[in-house]
Amino acid sequence: QVQLVESGGGLVQAGDSLRLSCAASGLSFSRYTAGWFRQAPGKERELVATINWTGSSTSYAGSVKGRFTISRDNAKNTVSLQMNSLKPEDTAVYYCALDYNANGLFNYWGQGTQVTVSS
Repeated sequence: QVQLVESGGGLVQAGDSLRLSCAASGLSFSRYTAGWFRQAPGKERELVATINWTGSSTSYAGSVKGRFTISRDNAKNTVSLQMNSLKPEDTAVYYCALDYNANGLFNYWGQGTQVTVSS
């Protein structure tokens, strides 16, 4: 059974940092492109960052570029999102997801973790 479990969310103030982690089990994690998405109340889900299966290539949404860093540890089956200089507009539920074919169609999703940034 495939499971993705996020952790690390919480309530912080603007300018603070948070590190989200996602632990995967039940699949060959190193074969998947990994991504972090977020969804704020009343808004559509947004792709925040992706990382390829080796970790050699990353991409970011313009709104987080330079502030967020995605990384992965294939030995531990984890993908992380380091979020610095957080802004109130970063408030959302954050989800990790895995894409087997690297085609933008994510096959597996976590349950999400809430990040709230107060001003």
